Amino acid sequence: MTYKEQLDKNRIPKHVAIIMDGNGRWAKQRGLERSQGHQQGVEAVRIVTEEAVRIGIKYLTLYTFSTENWNRPDDEVAALMGLVLSQLKEEIFMKNNVRLRCIGDTTRIPKDVLAHIQNVVNDTRHNTAMTVNMALSYSSRWEMQEAVRDIAHAVQSGSLQPDDITAETIDAHMKTAFMPNPELLIRTGGEQRLSNYLLWQCAYSELYFCDTYWPDFGCEDLCKAVWDYQQRERRFGKTSEQINLSEQVD
Repeated sequence: MTYKEQLDKNRIPKHVAIIMDGNGRWAKQRGLERSQGHQQGVEAVRIVTEEAVRIGIKYLTLYTFSTENWNRPDDEVAALMGLVLSQLKEEIFMKNNVRLRCIGDTTRIPKDVLAHIQNVVNDTRHNTAMTVNMALSYSSRWEMQEAVRDIAHAVQSGSLQPDDITAETIDAHMKTAFMPNPELLIRTGGEQRLSNYLLWQCAYSELYFCDTYWPDFGCEDLCKAVWDYQQRERRFGKTSEQINLSEQVD
């Protein structure tokens, strides 16, 4: 029996975030250029996006390019930006009724790439099956800095009092305020760290690490991660007894 066949359709996480790691190592193992690994990684995005729609995930956030990735060799950065420009196909989203959104420091993204992204974002804005959120030129520290700056301006203008700042206030100033926090975060490629990704939002996310390099990550890999998530008890600081009692009341 496949992992997909074992999934509880009533417990599919609404929001799954993925750190798509291992493109370069996948290419190196095969004697290929790193850019070829990234290109194969784009195909994995298509496969996983389509499967996520099929199993009922509503939000899929993909760590596409971090702010730290700007420090990579110029030719690799150029190749990555070129892939976004050439491989971000509107028909993939339209065929699957998927909406595209993008978060990150857009001031650093080349103008032609940014214009292309915005076109796809605009053209898919009415799609309803799922939202793919592309984290491009993104890092949590950058996002938190932006949120703190916005809140400070609100306090300075008198529209917000310091004592009124709550966790909900910070949530509202995050770039991800339009969607729920991830229930599940997946990282491929064998590393076990968050790499400056959705640190605020993943405070209570279930973490799933696998050795599979991103270009080889497919439908069954996604379903296995979701199945693993479904085997866990999410307590949010409570005891198992409290969780069970709450479920009985509901």
